[in-house]
Amino acid sequence: MNAELLAPAGNYSKLKTALYFGADAAYIGGKNFSLRSFADNFGEDELKSAVRLAHSLGKKIYVTVNIFARNADGGALGDYFALLQSAGADAAIISDPGVFHICRSAAPALAVHISTQANITNKYAVRFWRDLGAARVILARELSLAEIAQIHDFVPDIELEAFVHGAMCISYSGRCLLSNYLTGRDSNRGECVQACRWNWQVRKNEPGDDSGWMNVEEDGRGTYIFNSKDLNMSAHLDKLAAAGVSSFKIEGRMKSEYYLATVINAYRRCIDGGFDGTVERELLTAAHRDYTTAYMLGVNERTVNYADSQAKGDCDYIANVLSCGGGSAVVEMRGRFKVGDVLEVLSPSQSFGSSFKVTAAYLPDGTAVDDCKRVQERYTLPCPVELSPGDILRRRKV
Repeated sequence: MNAELLAPAGNYSKLKTALYFGADAAYIGGKNFSLRSFADNFGEDELKSAVRLAHSLGKKIYVTVNIFARNADGGALGDYFALLQSAGADAAIISDPGVFHICRSAAPALAVHISTQANITNKYAVRFWRDLGAARVILARELSLAEIAQIHDFVPDIELEAFVHGAMCISYSGRCLLSNYLTGRDSNRGECVQACRWNWQVRKNEPGDDSGWMNVEEDGRGTYIFNSKDLNMSAHLDKLAAAGVSSFKIEGRMKSEYYLATVINAYRRCIDGGFDGTVERELLTAAHRDYTTAYMLGVNERTVNYADSQAKGDCDYIANVLSCGGGSAVVEMRGRFKVGDVLEVLSPSQSFGSSFKVTAAYLPDGTAVDDCKRVQERYTLPCPVELSPGDILRRRKV
């Protein structure tokens, strides 16, 4: 497959992880105008640095500017697009027609990708955006493979991007007012609190009916009827490519570095070598909800996750590898571990899946310790496996 693997990056550290583990491009947000306001996001200097880093590796940076803008946003948006163009960003991701117009006026050389928030569910909308000058459209998650193929046949001269993995919004293409109504945080301006994933009860409210709270529990913990399963299309990437999708997108600018490393590594291996049991098992190691193919394969009534919380994953995130050589490695602790533990390597290299037993651990001053429990402390470990800076160590759960 010759499709692009597109990964999220909520901050600069996560961007480095995404690129290291095999993403061809990353989508990031600035401090304003992005639908993930609670991610760390990128300041002006960081954004320029992100573009330089990606381009030095032959990769791309797309910047999300996908809020539904208000009148007061207009002037600042023009300046921001001019900044993105001068920084060399490869595209801006936009959902609002007015914001699109501002971008074309302020930064005519900046490519535009139309966000999934624009609810693109038909070939005529794709043609509309193509005719206005968009380079790519990010398709709504509600589409099937058959509908995507029809879109590609109708408008073959525009790139199609589709989500392949990650959290799903219970609302139609993310158009939701629940967070705003309940907390005052507007999901359409980047402040969603995911109120849909709370534990809900239903009360019948009709004149003369005082039946009280309705018993709609799925189990003893409650019901979670707004809580979607996580998308996982790893077994069907070939079908997506055949339908005309040229960019496979992973959701998760709020997710951890370990989550990104795990999922990106799995999809990179899937694109390069095909889907197999290794990819399938790997996608169970990071935290996730039950998986679904959503609507890609047709009508699906099993997209709701009735459980209270996501599965914790089959592995614990233990450490980031900082340096290695001479039979030892310096790591930065992310999860408590002890001498005697067996650690597994998460890497884009051939060392992926290798494991070794921790036979000793030393603090920076040379003091030997048996229990590595200081968060973000640096430890030196004897290591018989060939590691590289950027690799991750994890521990299988018993």
